[in-house]
Amino acid sequence: MSKIILLFAFIIITGSLFNSGSKFFPSSEVGLESAKVSAPDFDLTPLEALGKKLFFDKIASPDNMSCADCHIPEVGFTGPDVEINKHGGVYPGAVEQRFGNRKPPSAAYATLSPVLFYDEEEGLFVGGNFWDGRATGELLDNPAADQALAPFLNPVEQNNASKEAVLVQVDKSEYSKLWKEVWEEPISFETPLDVEKNFDRIGLAIAAYEGSAEVNQFSSKYDMVMAGDSKFTEEEDLGYDLFIGKALCSECHPEPLFTDFTYDNLGVPRNPENPFYNMDAVYLEDGTQINPEGAAWIDKGLGGFLETRPEWAEMAAENYGKHKVPTLRNVGRANSEGFTKAFMHNGVFKSLQEVVHFYNARDVEDWPEPEVAENVNTLELGNLGLTEREEAAVVAFMMTLSDGYVPEKQE
Repeated sequence: MSKIILLFAFIIITGSLFNSGSKFFPSSEVGLESAKVSAPDFDLTPLEALGKKLFFDKIASPDNMSCADCHIPEVGFTGPDVEINKHGGVYPGAVEQRFGNRKPPSAAYATLSPVLFYDEEEGLFVGGNFWDGRATGELLDNPAADQALAPFLNPVEQNNASKEAVLVQVDKSEYSKLWKEVWEEPISFETPLDVEKNFDRIGLAIAAYEGSAEVNQFSSKYDMVMAGDSKFTEEEDLGYDLFIGKALCSECHPEPLFTDFTYDNLGVPRNPENPFYNMDAVYLEDGTQINPEGAAWIDKGLGGFLETRPEWAEMAAENYGKHKVPTLRNVGRANSEGFTKAFMHNGVFKSLQEVVHFYNARDVEDWPEPEVAENVNTLELGNLGLTEREEAAVVAFMMTLSDGYVPEKQE
């Protein structure tokens, strides 16, 4: 982990996280939380409000899919369908027979990731968005904005025919007046330059919403404890000590963002229920297969993206199987009792308990083979020597990272 990057991230948010205080609102109990959580309304700037409209609007072909369908706030801005999460973890696109290859990452706290770069000192790629880093941030100087644009034109996601087709739908929307207020001109797509400019504005607006206090709340129990306004339980306190110590979690998930924005191959096995393996039998309008390799497909992660970039292609092999280190903020947030979330890039694990046990015992128990055997991290996980009680304590601590925490005694 780059100390420079950690310091940079800490400086960005320290003022708002520990000095300005958090907002807490009463709500009914939800799912996996040990206390109450809430979904409050926030005052958004016009740009953020426009981004929110775009985020929740079904701008797709057919028009049955929005960003929020795969990134719902109530479960931490990731996938909300329990039945999907229990199995492949990958969500269908606007054309329901089509599936991509990975589970939805969280859209929360994604705006804090820097533009993708290679850290010469650490020998690691840092930043970008998507599991494989392909939303580098080079287009709009903002990885979250670059990422927000991609699903609109992806045939296995929102399936719009063109950038202009997206703009036509926005132009017909009830919030077109808000667009004019924000950009001080009506939406236009008469020329190629107009199309490019205004399509990019969609990405910038969505990223503004994803960077707002409504999405990045810093309102978890952990935040309250760090501010001196609450205390961990005995189990949570043990979990915190283990998290930053024996369990080695903070090596890649350092406080306070709980990610270092790097990429890692944890030796995660394939998810045999990933629907992408069946996409050799599903075709696009031009007759091409979505996944010509079928069940033989292997997710190369960051290395697969680097292969497409001549300036980085020589480093592709050493990055095969590496995926973005996600933030653990909201990792356990759920919206109902018994709610199942899918974990890891391919959704193969179905509980935080399973994830922690894999980290602890990957190398000393009988697990399926890793999808990509090269570049597996053998230094920070695999044989941690945690007891069952210690595993449970780490999970208990991670459950304190869900936003919207309200102490049980608060009226």
